[in-house]
Amino acid sequence: MDLDFDKKHIWHPYTSTLNPLSCYPVVSAKGVHLTLEDGTELVDGMSSWWSTIHGYNHPKLNAALQSQSEQMSHVMFGGITHQPAIDVSKKLLQLAPDNMEHIFLADSGSVAVEVSLKMALQYWHARGERRPKFLTLSHGYHGDTFAAMSVTDPNNSMHSLYKGFLPEHIFADSPEIGFWDEWIEADISDFKCKMDTHHSEVAAVILEPIVQGAGGMRLYHPTFLQRVRELCDKHGVLLILDEIATGFGRTGKLFASEHANIQPDIMCVGKALTGGYMTLSATLTSKHVADTVCGGEAGCFMHGPTFMGNPLACAVASASLDIVASNEWQSQVSSIESLFAELLPKLTRYSNVKDVRWLGAIGVVETHKAVNMEVIQKHFVEQGVWIRPFGKLIYMMPPYISQPEHIERLVAAIETALKNEECFN
Repeated sequence: MDLDFDKKHIWHPYTSTLNPLSCYPVVSAKGVHLTLEDGTELVDGMSSWWSTIHGYNHPKLNAALQSQSEQMSHVMFGGITHQPAIDVSKKLLQLAPDNMEHIFLADSGSVAVEVSLKMALQYWHARGERRPKFLTLSHGYHGDTFAAMSVTDPNNSMHSLYKGFLPEHIFADSPEIGFWDEWIEADISDFKCKMDTHHSEVAAVILEPIVQGAGGMRLYHPTFLQRVRELCDKHGVLLILDEIATGFGRTGKLFASEHANIQPDIMCVGKALTGGYMTLSATLTSKHVADTVCGGEAGCFMHGPTFMGNPLACAVASASLDIVASNEWQSQVSSIESLFAELLPKLTRYSNVKDVRWLGAIGVVETHKAVNMEVIQKHFVEQGVWIRPFGKLIYMMPPYISQPEHIERLVAAIETALKNEECFN
């Protein structure tokens, strides 16, 4: 593999061209293992940014992709439809909250968020009200595109550089009460204050339900989400739930909103939708929202990605949802959660560990010192695992098919890193 060309010319995510981080050459992936060019096998703890929930090279997903490729790889979605799009939409609506009735297919999680924000703005435009703002949470993350960045924490995120250039929205304090802790009503006070003050200019609340992902891997109490829904109902504000990272079982529920027993007005899904095979996302909404949008001046929703409803992506997503619907993921995720609950607290004996937390197939070790990315990544590869930490967070979101020995190996590798001062700045 020409790694010299890669280093000189290919710009990898969150990487400098002046001093690029090392890239490890992967030649194949199967089950929970990534195989490097030199034959080294790595236990994957990341599900390729949380998407490959069924593992790699899955026979059912392979078959769906191959079969569809022999019929039609792509066709525009404007004025045309096809069976894979119908199939995946039917299955998604069967799994989604009961009030979701319309699906807009897109090509990435960030675009699904962009679509949700445009829907909310066009909803109020159709009603003759100008509501240009969104209310969201500090430590939130919703993507790397322009509008998605604008509802991502402008101070505590990778997008702080763009503060002053992006549209400015309203940020409430993030929840402090953890998922497993006892609820304290004061935790919602700042959000309530912001809503009471600004509701007349707020088009929608957008947040990640239960788990704030790339903004800090924070796991918050379900009652907070219940209170948000109540306040949205009280003030007539739409609620957008970004389930891109949490959807399809990652938290132990099919969708994280189920922990709070609430329903959104608009919901975004992506990442695991295709089992990590293809880039596909969806923005789901209620009949009321869709009909209001389309009853306005424009007469339709003004958005249309080139690769919207790609048949290959829809076919493999349909097969992935069949696996999800079999409900085998429930016992798999429960087993992973039990192992995290057993193993992670043992790491608190190390002085650099600030906190450990877990929920479903999510395990997090928060450290006092930031990781030295180059050193710790090399260390994990030498330990035979693939874990990609950031900042002061070493986290795992493994494929659901991971066995106990895989989880144990991931946690053991983190423990060896905690013993190595060179892994931290």
